[in-house]
Amino acid sequence: MGLQSFVEVHPDSHFPIQNLPYGVFRPEPGSEPRPGVAIGDYVLDLSAIASAGLFDGPILRRSDCFHQTNLNKLLGMGRPAWTEARATIQKILSSTEPTLRDNASLRQKALVPMDKAEMLLPMAIGDYTDFFTSMHHTKNCGIIFRGPDTPIPPNWFHLPIAYHGRASSVVVSGTDIVRPRGQGHPTDNSPPYFGPSLKLDFELEMAVIVGPGNELGKSIDVNEAADHIFGLVLMNDWSARDIQAWEYIPLGPFLGKSFGTTISPWIVTLDALEPFACDAPKQNPRPLPYLAEKVSKIYDISLEVRIKPAGEEQAHVVTRSNLKHLYWTLTQQLAHHTINGCNLRPGDLLGTGTISGPEPESYGCLLELTWNGQNLLSLGGTTRKFLGRWR
Repeated sequence: MGLQSFVEVHPDSHFPIQNLPYGVFRPEPGSEPRPGVAIGDYVLDLSAIASAGLFDGPILRRSDCFHQTNLNKLLGMGRPAWTEARATIQKILSSTEPTLRDNASLRQKALVPMDKAEMLLPMAIGDYTDFFTSMHHTKNCGIIFRGPDTPIPPNWFHLPIAYHGRASSVVVSGTDIVRPRGQGHPTDNSPPYFGPSLKLDFELEMAVIVGPGNELGKSIDVNEAADHIFGLVLMNDWSARDIQAWEYIPLGPFLGKSFGTTISPWIVTLDALEPFACDAPKQNPRPLPYLAEKVSKIYDISLEVRIKPAGEEQAHVVTRSNLKHLYWTLTQQLAHHTINGCNLRPGDLLGTGTISGPEPESYGCLLELTWNGQNLLSLGGTTRKFLGRWR
């Protein structure tokens, strides 16, 4: 039998003792934010565990990283600290370890019911970069906007393409997103359209949370890049396709993207994801030496999107995809980001870009699923081209 927690965990839970994702939460309204990990239907308050002296390893014994209001200090401490923290937390929660299990007072303080916790952004995000690394998504967008002759630009197979996003509008999942206003393509001889976006879309993504960064002017070796990745979050990079299509030439996304990006409150660490590692897709042509990895891997993570129309009780699955569909690996993305000497910092967010698979039912956004509004998407008793009832 594998490692078991003394905390009861439902077999269908995403939060067994093998996962232990990190987040930041308030245990009650008005209380100070503090780090925690998810275990079953509870959040383990790491500040309470630290105050009880249970982080007694050589790195964390004297650290105040679990008494911070975000995870940035822990992120900056690097893999040895993360490994020590994970081992300690797994030991504390183990069914065979009495330290927390048999201490009713400490259990009362440290285990907060998840439905009572207010989840917050887990880190302070200094910078946010969004990549464009799914070949299927890139090809589909190219066909939609440029035609079938050259859907993927030739540079795409030589480097992970990205743009610099707006960090201030990255919010935790569950935050209301206001429909953006902006300009759209003019019709005939009329001025450009101005008003609420008529083509509001989601983008199914994941994102890297950067740990230790690099000094300005120095780059990170692609074969050492994993030590600079703390973990991954789910991400929805909301997109106003009509605003984006009118403004993105020649410089790329701006108001069509910057109004809101949503991330999950839980960061799943690379250590927890290691059992799901798999070979990355073969890259042709072979990458330049600075992007050539000794071991090129990605993670087999099933992803899905559900849409729940207003006034309906049931949400409908509209796509099922997988992180393993990415062409460029997470470590290649991070290494490329620094090859010009750009300095990453703890808490920086690196989005993968929309994760689309090869089949229509695995496309990662409505732009692809409805082929830019040419087709209707069925949601039970209603249909949509984009989000909301806008035409």
